[in-house]
Amino acid sequence: MVQSELLSAIELQKRFIDVLYLTNEKQMPQEIKHLLMERNLSYKLLRIDKFGEARNELGLVGTVIVDAVDSEAAQQQKLARIIETLEMENIGVILITNREKVPVKSFSLSPSKSSFSMGGMTEAVSIDELWTRVSVNLAYRKKSDGIAVKPAIPPKQIQTIYKNKLAEQLSMTGALVDNLTEQLRLAGLVQQDFLPTQLPNTERVKWASVFLPAEWVSGDIYNAVRIDEKHLGFYVADVVGHGMPAALLTIFLKQALVMRTTVDNAYHIFSPAEVMKNLNKKMATQKLSGYQFATCCYCLLNTETLEMTFARAGHPYPILLRRGQEPKQLEVRGSLLGVFKEAEYSEDKIQLQQGDKILLYSDGAEPFIGNYDDLTGFHFMKEFLELKDLQIVEMMDRFNMMAQNQNIDPSEVDDITTLGLEIQ
Repeated sequence: MVQSELLSAIELQKRFIDVLYLTNEKQMPQEIKHLLMERNLSYKLLRIDKFGEARNELGLVGTVIVDAVDSEAAQQQKLARIIETLEMENIGVILITNREKVPVKSFSLSPSKSSFSMGGMTEAVSIDELWTRVSVNLAYRKKSDGIAVKPAIPPKQIQTIYKNKLAEQLSMTGALVDNLTEQLRLAGLVQQDFLPTQLPNTERVKWASVFLPAEWVSGDIYNAVRIDEKHLGFYVADVVGHGMPAALLTIFLKQALVMRTTVDNAYHIFSPAEVMKNLNKKMATQKLSGYQFATCCYCLLNTETLEMTFARAGHPYPILLRRGQEPKQLEVRGSLLGVFKEAEYSEDKIQLQQGDKILLYSDGAEPFIGNYDDLTGFHFMKEFLELKDLQIVEMMDRFNMMAQNQNIDPSEVDDITTLGLEIQ
């Protein structure tokens, strides 16, 4: 029988192992060790922090018991990644989360004096049920190789036990999925409440936008507001990441991006560079967890002179569409938001004229606009060039249809946001 010393990943032998026991202890519980020896199963002990070195050997593993008893909080993410990896390899995982001192009802001839709590279960289980889990996992794993596994209890009893438990778990899982889906749907509606319900159209400026979240919620946000009688501020921001954490940060961005400040009876309109600097400082000071970085492009338009000042923070360059000319990227330097607290941001200006269009967009829209080549620079897509001379509303409608009808690999789907204006 295989010795029970704690082995390194390098020592895993090149043969099939029935049970891989992941733990940070020097030995497994005596009840489990006795069970495996009694059932004549091969097993290996492996430190949890050495799992990465054993990934190439997973094809020779029947099932895995993860001993997560007394795991530190910092190790929880590592355990989650390990379990995800094993599930992707179709290896059954048994997660032990606690050891109970009180025995539970068992049909074993020699009942154990203790029992175990397993992941996903609220009640303690006996050593016999633990063996049932091991037996079923091994039967599934070895089926293709024709290796028989003797169950601890009659097959019909195993079927009955697991049929009932599977039905119960499926019912609970279905309810949880339905609840989570509804919560995400409602979160998406709340997030959209933070988007502008109306864009500030005037006699001189016409607006249009496209907002296509990759999921129920989005990591993108945009806005366009009238700051005073002759100034409009507008932006598109994109959080690095997806899902709920990214969506929560977009709400923070909406509140933290300030375009003007009031002092006594006067007010000061922040320049785009000041807006980016202030927003970056707020993000860096907040020390946000998880998705803590974002990109943004902010523009300030004087509706009387048609002078537009712009700044960006790691975001795709805004695009100028002028009739009779090729589209032009408006380049200006600026680093990601939330990385360096004291980062400085540059700004530039452009004089707009009648018929000009300005387009801001998130990186999810970039595949439909153009692509960058290291040798020749940025190239606009043919399909996008066909839209550039349309009026802004029709242009956004066509762009919306193009984006929704495009075949994209599911792994590459991203939030798509575009915000455009046209000088009438």
